[in-house]
Amino acid sequence: MWQSSPPGSIYDYIRVASFSIGPDGLVEQWSRRAVDLFGVTAEEARGKDPVEAFMPADLRERGHRRVREILDGKEWTGLVPFRMPGDDRPHGIAEMYVMPSETQSGERAALCIVVDVRALRRIETDLAASQAIFGQSPFGFLLFGTDLTVKRANRRFATVFGGSADDHRGRTVHDYLNRSEADRMTAALRSVLETGESVTDFEIVGAAPGARDRRHWSINLYRVHSGSGRPIGVAGLGIDVTRRHNAAREAASARRNLALLNEAGARIGNSLDLEATARELLGVAVPGFCDLASVDLYQGLLTGDEAPPGRWGSSHDVGYGSGSAELRRVAVASAVSDTPLRTDGPHNQDRGCCGPEPIEVGAVHRYPFNSPCAGALRTSRLRTVPGADGDIVQSTLVVPMVAHDIVVGLVQFSRTKGSEPFGERDRALAVELAARAAVCIDNARLYRREHERALILQRSLLPPGDPEAAGLDIACRYLPGTTATEVGGDWFDVIELPGHRTALVIGDVMGRGLRAAVAMGELRTAVRTLAQLDLEPAEVLSHLDEIARGLGAPIGAQQSRTHKSRGPELSEVYLATCVYAVYDPVTRRCTFANAGHLPPVLVEPGEEARLLDVPPGMPLGVGGEPFEEVEVELPEGALLALYTDGLVESRDHPLDEGLSAFRRALTDPVRPLEDVCDRVLNTLETGHGEDDIALLMARIQGLPTEAVGDWRLPREPRSVGRARELARTQLKAWDLEPLVDTVELLVSELVTNALRYGEGEIRLRLLRDRTLVCEVWDAGLVQPRRRRAKDTDEGGRGLQLVGLLSSSWGSRRTPRGKTVWFELALPDGEGAAEPTVEQLLSMF
Repeated sequence: MWQSSPPGSIYDYIRVASFSIGPDGLVEQWSRRAVDLFGVTAEEARGKDPVEAFMPADLRERGHRRVREILDGKEWTGLVPFRMPGDDRPHGIAEMYVMPSETQSGERAALCIVVDVRALRRIETDLAASQAIFGQSPFGFLLFGTDLTVKRANRRFATVFGGSADDHRGRTVHDYLNRSEADRMTAALRSVLETGESVTDFEIVGAAPGARDRRHWSINLYRVHSGSGRPIGVAGLGIDVTRRHNAAREAASARRNLALLNEAGARIGNSLDLEATARELLGVAVPGFCDLASVDLYQGLLTGDEAPPGRWGSSHDVGYGSGSAELRRVAVASAVSDTPLRTDGPHNQDRGCCGPEPIEVGAVHRYPFNSPCAGALRTSRLRTVPGADGDIVQSTLVVPMVAHDIVVGLVQFSRTKGSEPFGERDRALAVELAARAAVCIDNARLYRREHERALILQRSLLPPGDPEAAGLDIACRYLPGTTATEVGGDWFDVIELPGHRTALVIGDVMGRGLRAAVAMGELRTAVRTLAQLDLEPAEVLSHLDEIARGLGAPIGAQQSRTHKSRGPELSEVYLATCVYAVYDPVTRRCTFANAGHLPPVLVEPGEEARLLDVPPGMPLGVGGEPFEEVEVELPEGALLALYTDGLVESRDHPLDEGLSAFRRALTDPVRPLEDVCDRVLNTLETGHGEDDIALLMARIQGLPTEAVGDWRLPREPRSVGRARELARTQLKAWDLEPLVDTVELLVSELVTNALRYGEGEIRLRLLRDRTLVCEVWDAGLVQPRRRRAKDTDEGGRGLQLVGLLSSSWGSRRTPRGKTVWFELALPDGEGAAEPTVEQLLSMF
């Protein structure tokens, strides 16, 4: 069948030309390819002697001889140098094939076929190079035709897939790959053939004939064209990248493990709760590391038992008779839906694991002695337990949780069938994850122990029960921070002062932990001691400031010698805030002094709650600044609230909002004081547990007028008798006749001392509340001093008598003198106890 030669055929590459020579030896016909080869048109060539026109002068004689031989009927093939017309030098070499022919009239002529030798050599070189590259390439090479069948394969491809290179002609990719991979490859070939866009690093997976291991190949596909640009097929170059794939998988596994460790560092240990830490561990491990996991902790660890180091998980705990010590299942996680964790189920019973049923969260159990779990606890080493036939679990890593050479529990990581099996790197990661969680759990244990001790210390320093005070209805609340935070240094106190006065104290040591609780205890003790001296509130805070600074004094000489190169150091500096208030129920006035604490809140009847304008001052421990006092008159029924910052300040809202909410919660102070405290705590949502909360509230009641007897006496001897008469009359009006004799005697002694050693006008005051208090004021500054009188002394026994007959007595300075007082218990119906003979004789 005749058809035209397509563009880009082999004839275009080898440049075949033809021309004919007539009987006269001249050119008769000149083909178009001859025009391209010699660069001479047909008009220029016809009628010319080819020897004279195209051959160099030194070869023309031989050329004429050859032409004569050809015209005589002889064929000839050979290489002929030729030149372009007008150029004396040879232009090229042509391979010429001359065949004798006859004209129509029977004369002899010749037909010449000419090929450019340079084009032939270039084609030969290209073919040789192509064959060398194609045949000697270490990569598999396939040439697919436009019908996507293999046209040619190289030796490397045949080595992998068997047979010779020619055996693969006519095959398709379905002969080498499974259906899914073959379909992917076919789609890629068709896309390259249609679009001309190359595909690089196209990865396919398969197995060579006779091999079971899966191989990974990277394929590069590109379209192949003829010289004219016509697509003739697709070339594919394949490289075995199995090693690279395995290395990439190992690198990905390493990156995953590093990411897991990084996530573990960020997520595990955020809570100081033991069970929460176990759940955090499983939250990291499932599903990123395994499919199923569980955590068991020793029961003694959870109940707070103090076991000596090394006891948990030792051979003493895992006895030969009873197996392991008691553990509690605290956390379970699964990435497989509706699949319980059965690493300790019936399939492992022969191996000595747990009972026939999975262990539920919260269950207390023991592992049998011969089980892998008990063995891991005894040896503190990881155990690998393979899954049983028919079970979903492929294998389990049983990893003891060890912290500071103490086994605190056991974690089990399991992978189900179909997942990648555990490798050495996975086992190392499992040990690291368990160790990190174990350290956090052990830290939580140590923290809990310190927290409980600090909490016991702190609570022991708070007022026991419901404090009582004259002229005040008191309610208080103390809420420690949650177990996720350390105990703080908040405290409050209610201190009875002479004259039925009451000191209200609230404070907060900055810092947390046992040291803050100890500092709080020291400051509270100092406050009580200073209160008994009956100092003014500003003086009390000044002394407390010095004490707080003393808590941060230089470390002792012994420790300084230990750190000679570092020089003297300071222990932790303690700062504290404090409000000290003294309330007098007779005058209903309260004197405040503040050391950097939040201001008190006062709610007067019918009014909104307001912050008292008490100068804040500097916190205790700063030093250098005096403290100011503010005296406020408190109306009957008013509500006074002292509090710490944990009540009104948190991360969720600023301090101003907390104070506003606190004041709104106090707008209805008529209800019982205990209900007011509960309402405040519920309204302010104090359950955040970020800080300790102390709340001290007092409702002002004051002493009624009929419970106070107040008289002024002139400075003259008859005032002693007058004082006895006034006291006797007042006691009878109060139905306190059993105390008349004792009070008359003691009043005589105090008024006599005021006349003898004091100055100015004398004032006598009797106060009746829970006890009877008698006060004698004068303008003298000299404080009375109790002394033991000699046998020959006529006086000096008055204060001894006061101390003997009263329940307590003392003296205090006032802005204009001093006050000497004594206190008596109210009679309980059985009569007042008389002093014994020995007590009376002790005064002589």
